[in-house]
Amino acid sequence: MDTFLRGCSAALKRSEEDGSAVHVVLGNEACDLDSIVSAITFAYFLFKTSAKTPVTLIPVLNIPRSELPLRTEGTFFLRENSIAEESLVLRDEVDLHALHRTSQLLLTLVDHNVLPGADSVLEGAVVEVIDHRPVERAPSAGCVVTSEPVGSCATLIAERIVRSAPQVLDKQVATLLYGTIVLDCVNMAPEAGKVTPKDRELVALLESRFPNLPRRATLFESLQGAKFNVAGLSTEQVLQKDMKAVGGDDVTVAISGVYMRLEVFFQRPGLQQELCEFCHKHRHAALVAMAISFRDGNEPYRQIAVYSYSTRLREQLCQALENAQNPQLNLSPIASPYPHIKAYHQGNTQASRKKVLPVVKEFLRERERAVPAGTGWEEPEDQFGSSRRTPPLEEEARHHGYSASRRRRQAAEDSGTEEDCQLPPTPMNSLVEGCPLDSGLPRLTADAVLEKFSRMAKEENWEERDMPGGQ
Repeated sequence: MDTFLRGCSAALKRSEEDGSAVHVVLGNEACDLDSIVSAITFAYFLFKTSAKTPVTLIPVLNIPRSELPLRTEGTFFLRENSIAEESLVLRDEVDLHALHRTSQLLLTLVDHNVLPGADSVLEGAVVEVIDHRPVERAPSAGCVVTSEPVGSCATLIAERIVRSAPQVLDKQVATLLYGTIVLDCVNMAPEAGKVTPKDRELVALLESRFPNLPRRATLFESLQGAKFNVAGLSTEQVLQKDMKAVGGDDVTVAISGVYMRLEVFFQRPGLQQELCEFCHKHRHAALVAMAISFRDGNEPYRQIAVYSYSTRLREQLCQALENAQNPQLNLSPIASPYPHIKAYHQGNTQASRKKVLPVVKEFLRERERAVPAGTGWEEPEDQFGSSRRTPPLEEEARHHGYSASRRRRQAAEDSGTEEDCQLPPTPMNSLVEGCPLDSGLPRLTADAVLEKFSRMAKEENWEERDMPGGQ
């Protein structure tokens, strides 16, 4: 595998120059350990089993290289298995859109099955999908889909290799897949609600074929420790470490895994202002922080915090999470020290982000059906129960970084006060009912224009007559 990975960048450059096909195995945008290992091992499997064709096979980690150090469990585990970071290809090092425009791109998606909006134009290049989430993509004759609700996508990759080409499964590949499954399935603990019979089957198979694999408990503890290591990370980095964004036409919601208790997270100085700045910078209307920690015996403890500057959007999103039925989250409110953040204890500890994502997606779909894009944020108070303000964060996100907002924030910084993105009320004359222009501009005709000029001429004559010495 080392030789394969080290040659990927050079092979990609050759293909870009000679116009040959490039088959990219792409992980998801969260780029957690499962996504990293699934992309690397499946690309290697294809490389070892494909016929001698002029197709370049490249695993691509779906984040910029600058964000790779935030994936602490991924970088730790790759280093432990002698895989150098410089041998990896990151998303900002390959232009998938350019390859697609020149009809060079073939795309396999692992650990996700739907391309994000910014990459939707690449859909025609997708030839295969391997994922453990519910399938949301439309069926296509040109795309083979493998989907099964197991604890880790690495389980499906391991199964494919074992059944199709067991000779590819050497100690390094086995260790990467084994450690990923053990971490995703919380050391195979049933109480975590992640492990399935197929996960257990593949872990047992790997252990039988490679009896000198690291001890399961030791491996889990080392990976868990690396994953939860947020020492020295800024709030933005903590949120970006394990984040997925979902959205519709005009509103995007970020869902971040936060590896500490909310009580600790809330102690970060100026947290609410930092969340506001994070949402402005990345054009998110709201943020759902899913905090996870572990009690003794690897029992997960989950909490949820919801931030949005828009009171209405925050309340609607919270209501959707509170009323969720598939799955029920069993939320109970806990104290939040910030007015724009609502916090909950999550009673259903088995509901991971993978299971909460569809709830948020459905909320956004319902919202789009109820409120046409671009029309929902200046409604009067008596209809929606929200204050009459300028369009809040989601509208500001669409007009990212507009000058008035920057001037207000800069003025607040210069004065030494924390503004927390407060915006001035919209003048009432822009919202009152019965505005004279509600039915459009007055209709102008040629006769009306002539009549207007005639009146103006008469008024001028009267003014000249009234002046001293006037005729």
